[in-house]
Amino acid sequence: MVLERTGAAPPYADSRPLVVTALHLAPPGPGEVLLRVGAASVCHSDLSVVSGARPRPVPMLLGHEGCGVVEEVGPGVEHVRPGQAVVLSFVPSCGTCRACAAGRPALCEAADAAARAGTLLTGSRPASRDGAPVHVHLGASVFAERTVVHASSVVPVPDDLAPVDATLFGCATLTGVGAVLRTAAARPGDSAAVFGLGGVGLAAVMGAALAGCSPVVAVDRVPEKVALALEVGASHGVLAAGREPEDVVAQVRELTGGGADHAFEVVGAPAVFAQAYAATGRGGTTVAVGLPGPDAELRLPAVGLVAQERRVLGSYMGSAVPARDVPRYVALFRAGRLPVDRLRSGVLGLDGVNEAMDALAAGTAVRQVLLPGG
Repeated sequence: MVLERTGAAPPYADSRPLVVTALHLAPPGPGEVLLRVGAASVCHSDLSVVSGARPRPVPMLLGHEGCGVVEEVGPGVEHVRPGQAVVLSFVPSCGTCRACAAGRPALCEAADAAARAGTLLTGSRPASRDGAPVHVHLGASVFAERTVVHASSVVPVPDDLAPVDATLFGCATLTGVGAVLRTAAARPGDSAAVFGLGGVGLAAVMGAALAGCSPVVAVDRVPEKVALALEVGASHGVLAAGREPEDVVAQVRELTGGGADHAFEVVGAPAVFAQAYAATGRGGTTVAVGLPGPDAELRLPAVGLVAQERRVLGSYMGSAVPARDVPRYVALFRAGRLPVDRLRSGVLGLDGVNEAMDALAAGTAVRQVLLPGG
């Protein structure tokens, strides 16, 4: 699915900014891997490119959360082989920049530059149309039947892991669970509040339950999402629709005994982050997980950072090391301790992606899964 233009008017089912088109795909070069895509998921990060909220070059082969099977490897690739099932990480890693050397591949400097330029980490754009290159989305471009990615973007998973489940580990699970376990380092008995219950927010709820947090308070404007959060690990739900922000904050503070030890903002809106910060207790940590627009700014009362030893943290891709964390989260899922399959709202074919964007924008879907042949 190629995004032809950004900023198209919704509903996208009518304006159809994403189109099915035939592309030429170059074979994998050194350090690259050719995948047959098994499944891909629709995420707000995709929607933000479609809407124009996050500027990216077009035309672009969209999609960053997915899984597949290796069909061919380029020179120098040794950790995967043809026929192997893999999950994609949307942040490849060069292994040599300051962030990678410090064990923080989610902050890879080369990957950030490649994402902005719409290329792979190698600088290539494997897909083309009529001789003109098509840009890469976050090193993945999985809204397709096949894709070529950098070798550091693929993590082997068990061959019998169903694609409709495997795809959910590439972004939602890594980001949401990781924000709790890796960024905040939540401990058993800590209280937690999650503001925003999309795919990443619900994964954060699961992560808080997995960490042994109590209570776990889930906040959203959509009743169905609050109800789902209560089914996957939240102890309390707060419906924010129709209520003043200070009333929502007061209820979260009451439920957590004076303020949460950890509050997670998973919307990407400064106003919601302000609520999460206000709902955090003395000595607590407020974690920004949702990705705001490039011009968004935060305004917070500064004195509490010192007088109450408050902490504000950013979490990108859940501070993950994909090669370490994806297999661990998959093992927890298979053991019944991380029900990420509950994130799946529906399954449809690639040609339904514009409608999927509308459902995501309306807040009626969590994670919709696209099947290339569906």
